[in-house]
Amino acid sequence: MPLIDISDDKLRLDVIKIHHFLTSESSWAKGISFATVSTSIEHSVCFGAYSGEEQVGFCRIITDHATFANLVDVIVWPAYRGQGISKRLLEAVLSHRSVKHVRRFTLATTDAHGLYKKFGFTPLSNANTLMEIYKPHIYADGSERNK
Repeated sequence: MPLIDISDDKLRLDVIKIHHFLTSESSWAKGISFATVSTSIEHSVCFGAYSGEEQVGFCRIITDHATFANLVDVIVWPAYRGQGISKRLLEAVLSHRSVKHVRRFTLATTDAHGLYKKFGFTPLSNANTLMEIYKPHIYADGSERNK
């Protein structure tokens, strides 16, 4: 297994590579604009996973740094999957000063429940207290906010 470095330095992020994955390979952000990805990174706590200088993973936290956090855009590029990189990203996320003491930490996943369970995530304890506005096709239908 190659040596993997996890960093929260946004200057190291390959935003073009992240955008390409999100817009063309993810199931949750197909069609997302580069401007929206850039803005989301600017306003989030971000983590990159690196093999040498090559970015091989990414995730970000949306948080107020005090009470709430939401983990999103967890990516390990296909050629690097199965090497423990997602676990390393989650270890870095959960030990990060921005979320160390938040009361509620959420995420959404369709297929990685087992991974997140290992880190203490559980199904909602009281799902009837949470509500959402969800626009799953906002990027694909062109109604995304443009910059």
